[in-house]
Amino acid sequence: MNCVFRNALPFVTMGRVVKGFGRGSKELGIPTANFSEDVVEHLPKELDCGIYCGWAKVDSGPVYKMVMSIGWNPYYKNTKKSIETHILHEFKKDFYGSMLKVAILAYLRPEKNFSSLEELITAIKSDIQAADKLLEQPEYQIFKDNSFFQDKNGQNNKYINGHKT
Repeated sequence: MNCVFRNALPFVTMGRVVKGFGRGSKELGIPTANFSEDVVEHLPKELDCGIYCGWAKVDSGPVYKMVMSIGWNPYYKNTKKSIETHILHEFKKDFYGSMLKVAILAYLRPEKNFSSLEELITAIKSDIQAADKLLEQPEYQIFKDNSFFQDKNGQNNKYINGHKT
């Protein structure tokens, strides 16, 4: 991890889950929770496009491991930057409109293009495995119990949506 990322991480943010491009579950078989453009716009500039991992919580539920794509999704040639969070848990139903809190802890790899959908899916599954393993380390486990996830409004933390609280 280079020093640019170390200066921005860990980073916490929260926002309502909005409908994304509709590809995660249907096309990729890997459901994602998407943040609104407002949350994307308030990311620190030091947080480059790429794949990250950390912890996520939906509403008042448990805290789960997550892997997150921040960027333009070059395979799909997106025209707007997005944050797509895959939570390492199987939810029984969609949770659009729910409050999603995330703690972004580690950078896994840069964003890149793929020559096929199968290559993209393989890379995502590899990212999920890497995140699952990395987040088992004690230095990442401690964030699972961070006050940000315990506080109903998330106000006991230094940064939310890129703003000091």
